Amino acid sequence: IYDITRLQKGLVLVTGPTGCGKSTTLASIINYLNEHRQGHIITIEDPIEYTYQHKKCIVNQREVGSDTNSFPNALKYVLRQDPDIILIGEMRDLETVSAALTIAETGHLVFATLHTTDAPSSINRIVDAFPPYQQAQVRSQLSFTLQAVFTQQLLLKSGGVGRILACEVLIVTAAIRNLIRDMKTEQIYLAMQTGAKYGMQTMNTSLFDLLTRKQITYQEAMEITSDADDLKRLLQKSNVG
Repeated sequence: IYDITRLQKGLVLVTGPTGCGKSTTLASIINYLNEHRQGHIITIEDPIEYTYQHKKCIVNQREVGSDTNSFPNALKYVLRQDPDIILIGEMRDLETVSAALTIAETGHLVFATLHTTDAPSSINRIVDAFPPYQQAQVRSQLSFTLQAVFTQQLLLKSGGVGRILACEVLIVTAAIRNLIRDMKTEQIYLAMQTGAKYGMQTMNTSLFDLLTRKQITYQEAMEITSDADDLKRLLQKSNVG
């Protein structure tokens, strides 16, 4: 995941259900950036969950309700503060999504979260936030700005105590950009299955790995997967289950 900290611009999404550790993942990324490269980071959060000290970066945190009325209101003025990196705690509405895309398009690195369960649905969620007459333009814009999607789930460990992370990784290659632009989002999952050399993995690959290491139960994996048949094929092929 730290490979994406070398990016200079674009949009990076961290997605998953409530309570899956999205804020912790983003805090880890911001800390790493703060320690390893110079720049100006602005976070817009609701609420602020982690606080950062100035290290190599200047970090300014804004809390919705205290420092600003809303995410869209904060984003309206954020570029006046000359940031290099912007963290958007949650993209809840059309205005926030639109602002995030525009800011990423204008040479800034943007991190944001969505409550979606996989990379293709994250892309669809963004596009579907716009009225139909704008969606082709948004697909084109997203195909240029999106850099990566990390989807995560926290699963109960097989012993019944504690939780462990399962994650899906989409790295936006030239082929993925074409699929986004050409409205072929349904083909992204297949591209992820064959994209290991780029650092990609599907949620089923992560679940399979956890099952192989006996860190989660079969039942837990089947409750999480969005493609049970695919996961069963992986398990049968390797005699795991």
